[in-house]
Amino acid sequence: MEHRVHRDLIGRPVHVRLVGCGGNGSQMLTGLARLNHALRALGHAGLDVCAHDPDAVSPANVGRQLFAPADVGRNKAVVLVHRINTFFGLNWYAEPAAFQFNDKSTHILVSCVDTRTARAYINWCLSHPGGRAPTPYWMDLGNRADDGQVILGCPAQSQKAQRRKDRLPTVAELFPEIIRGGREDNTPSCSLAEALEKQSLFINQTVVTSALQILWQLLRFGALTWHGAFVNLKTGRTMPLPVDPATWARMRASHPTTTKKGAA
Repeated sequence: MEHRVHRDLIGRPVHVRLVGCGGNGSQMLTGLARLNHALRALGHAGLDVCAHDPDAVSPANVGRQLFAPADVGRNKAVVLVHRINTFFGLNWYAEPAAFQFNDKSTHILVSCVDTRTARAYINWCLSHPGGRAPTPYWMDLGNRADDGQVILGCPAQSQKAQRRKDRLPTVAELFPEIIRGGREDNTPSCSLAEALEKQSLFINQTVVTSALQILWQLLRFGALTWHGAFVNLKTGRTMPLPVDPATWARMRASHPTTTKKGAA
């Protein structure tokens, strides 16, 4: 089965909203700049990106995330967007604050967050119209120490939209526990060594590479046969999530909507 690109993304700049500029987000924003450059070289209208993050760079971020020692103490989104704008000659935007949904047009929302609360808020915003134009795509990236996943879905604001057979289910539909219950560990690491005890050095880069490939295929070729991936650095395996209703049904059956405990 094949998913065709949403009509709003054809022949016009694609508005991307990136939520989170940490481990996955810093890699993702840099990759989006490369993606934009390549698409424009091929005649595409390119990307218009706004990045959100309320946090400042800490010493533990240097090395594992794309920050330098001179960035410590400065806002993550501001640092990254300024660097990318200077390097590529762009005019992208940084929001040095927590993400709040507004009426601005968003074609693709990319979430690189690390709490269920943040994902639940994004899911609620995208699923309830509130007078806003629908957001065609929600791409969510997440990881643990050595494994992670990326899933591109199409949020549905109505029952009619939910019943569309060509709609890609979101991460919240396939893995409802990712937005419900459970204890969250938001304690910041005090050093790079401590951070590396929690996460493998290259897990973010690996997850982001799959995410960027999905966007490249969607925007370059206009169609997808897979819309997510599960990666495991311990085993060296990467497993794609196919565009396949039977696969989605099996995943929903194995992840009931009851509250579960454990890490996201």
